[in-house]
Amino acid sequence: MQLSHHYATDLSETVSAVTPQPLSDLTLCLTNTALAEQFNLPTDWFTDQGIIEQIFSEQGALGKQAVAQKYGGHQFGQWNPYLGDGRGLLLGEVTDDKGAQFDLHLKGAGQTPYSRHADGRAVLRSTLREYIGSEALHHLGIPSSRSLCMFTSNERVYRELPEPGAMMIRMAPSHLRFGHFEYYFHSKEFDILDKLMDFTLTRHFPDCASQTESHKALLKAITLRTARMVALWQVHGFVHGVMNTDNMSIHGITFDYGPYAFMEQFKSDAVFNHSDHEGRYAFDRQPGIALWNLNAMAYAFSRYMSIDDIKDCLTQFEPAFLAVYRQTMLARIGLDNDKEHEPCLNQWLAMLAQNPIDYTQGFRWLASTDPDALTPALRDYFIDRNAFDGWWQDYRQRRQSSTGSQASMLARNPAVIARTHTLQQAIAAAEQGDFSIAKQLLLALQTPYQSTTASEPFEQPDDSSETVSLSCSS
Repeated sequence: MQLSHHYATDLSETVSAVTPQPLSDLTLCLTNTALAEQFNLPTDWFTDQGIIEQIFSEQGALGKQAVAQKYGGHQFGQWNPYLGDGRGLLLGEVTDDKGAQFDLHLKGAGQTPYSRHADGRAVLRSTLREYIGSEALHHLGIPSSRSLCMFTSNERVYRELPEPGAMMIRMAPSHLRFGHFEYYFHSKEFDILDKLMDFTLTRHFPDCASQTESHKALLKAITLRTARMVALWQVHGFVHGVMNTDNMSIHGITFDYGPYAFMEQFKSDAVFNHSDHEGRYAFDRQPGIALWNLNAMAYAFSRYMSIDDIKDCLTQFEPAFLAVYRQTMLARIGLDNDKEHEPCLNQWLAMLAQNPIDYTQGFRWLASTDPDALTPALRDYFIDRNAFDGWWQDYRQRRQSSTGSQASMLARNPAVIARTHTLQQAIAAAEQGDFSIAKQLLLALQTPYQSTTASEPFEQPDDSSETVSLSCSS
């Protein structure tokens, strides 16, 4: 295992060296063994206190090059130049056998120059939610950062109430955010912006670097990756919750999990962040916000390309988003990728919205239903049976001319997702020192499209009528 740190050495002007500060009685509680093996990480890191020693001891390989990154960001639409890694530290980079390079990033590592008087800590609740949520999206096929390991502590961290402290190491191709480029453009530190662009092209987008108009190719790549990611969010009913530009990755991966949730009953304007009073980051606004964020970042590219070229890149967002969304959604209901089928899909979504049917479960039920049935049992879940009957007859005819099978539908409609109430069950047990529910849930989420005995406890929607409201510290 070779640990490098090109970001800290090549872009030293953008970071501050910080020594990670341990919580008391720190204990390794979760390990992503498969991910550790992919990157050939030493097995002795994940036994006893091995990785803790590597991070916090003077001789440890993981803590000696730790840095906090400086960036800015638009938060709820307002520019904030005073951001940066306030509770996270970049430890270095590792490479797997196929040449894929990923960052190791420690969250909850204590105060940094960018903590803005905060404690730089993380609580078990939010850390476990990110650990599970990022793995859930990854196994659904939605691009995401990954979770390597998690630590818990008896030390209390104060948020709304005192809670158990925790840390985690997450992995990603890089931790470059839209806000990195925004900050060095708006602060007029153009020499650093030049180096940041060159670093990004060389280390992370070499295919773009080899093109004549490399910056245009880079902006286009970021736009297309972001469009695909958000399209898959919409497909699976995922609400990120706080799409500030400092929470947006240039790699088009889901990043910085906070008040996220999967919708249960379909509601197009669903909001789960209790701080989002105006619904800026509502479910149906996520595509538009993603494009808004791309526009905000694109100002930094105005030094390297014309406004017309920037517009050309950004106008590719909508068709790219719609192409992924339409193809994936139609495949979920067993129909071929044809615009003529969109009315059938839209009516299905309208019926889900008008009936107390779980979004994920409704799709799974449809995938399990015989398309040749004249009166399927699925009909009984809909209040307006006449509306369902009309839709079903249209749908049956469309299925007859489509190539989608029940097997292909079941492979696209998950049986298990990271539901908020199951996350809370895992958190409640973990706060008592019991991580068995978290481990069982993580195991079920590794094969989300298979319904098994192990996954059954996590498949059912919440039977309460309470509206989920999550804080940014979630």
